[in-house]
Amino acid sequence: MKFSILSTGRMADKMARTTITKMNGVDAYAVASRSLEKAQEFAARYGFQKAYGSYEELAADPEVELVYIATPHPMHYENAKMCLLAGKHVLVEKAFTMNAAQAEELIALSRKKNLLLAEGIWTRYMPSRRILSDLLAQGVIGNITSLTANLGYPLTHKPRMNDPALGGGALLDVGVYPLNFALMAIGEEVTDLYSSAVPSPEDVDWMNFTNLKFSNGVTAVLHSSMLTLLDSEGTIYGEKGFLKIQNINNCEEIRQYDNQYHLVARYEIPPQISGYEYEIESCIRAIEEGKCDCPEMPHSEILRVMRLLDQIHEQW
Repeated sequence: MKFSILSTGRMADKMARTTITKMNGVDAYAVASRSLEKAQEFAARYGFQKAYGSYEELAADPEVELVYIATPHPMHYENAKMCLLAGKHVLVEKAFTMNAAQAEELIALSRKKNLLLAEGIWTRYMPSRRILSDLLAQGVIGNITSLTANLGYPLTHKPRMNDPALGGGALLDVGVYPLNFALMAIGEEVTDLYSSAVPSPEDVDWMNFTNLKFSNGVTAVLHSSMLTLLDSEGTIYGEKGFLKIQNINNCEEIRQYDNQYHLVARYEIPPQISGYEYEIESCIRAIEEGKCDCPEMPHSEILRVMRLLDQIHEQW
């Protein structure tokens, strides 16, 4: 699969450094930047065959098959649309777009052109997701009653995170993980949502708090922050005990407790290259099978997340 990366920022660097150069069946083909010099330096560093000084040149290359879009959030829509119109399969870094309307248009276009369009939120593709889903399906903690999840990093020193025009704030970079964690664990429709945020002087969310109620009566309390480091834990409570997930952003271990707070079991996570490899492998399988989305994060779930993010922003 001739794999190309659009942008040479931090996410592109991590994808190339930790995944693409170490995966069988993935051809590091082309990279594009707004600066030809940056693209050439990136290509030389990771062994990409071609370097382009514009995104349009990469999209026009007939050899490109799958494009990973690693630009800032507000550019995802236009970049993905350009690549789809050029006949490329597309993997878009989270958050997928800035709103659900943009996501709906891109998904309709991918289906019209019979091209893969996927979201690169890695926790949806990792083996830890299957381990957790299996434990919940086995009923090790009984019926779920509630869930809590948090994620936070000190990110105020990064200029993009403080810029509303570049999709700054905690929600789209950090808060999407607690939200996806809750949706994966519970799986039912959200019937009630309440959210509030602590704004920065630039009017991005420094911190946010969201309460969800699902159709089966389960509740979730979510918190994300760009001000400080949080413990990154997720806890799923049930009638017979609870599960603690260490690091919901890249699960390190799952611990099972009974309802007397006794540790019952520890579940280890399989070794991985970086965690990014799973979304690429899923994209390749889907393309080979002629699908327009990945089963781990289908279009229906992309839209569900984007519509909930719209609701959260509307409440703020």
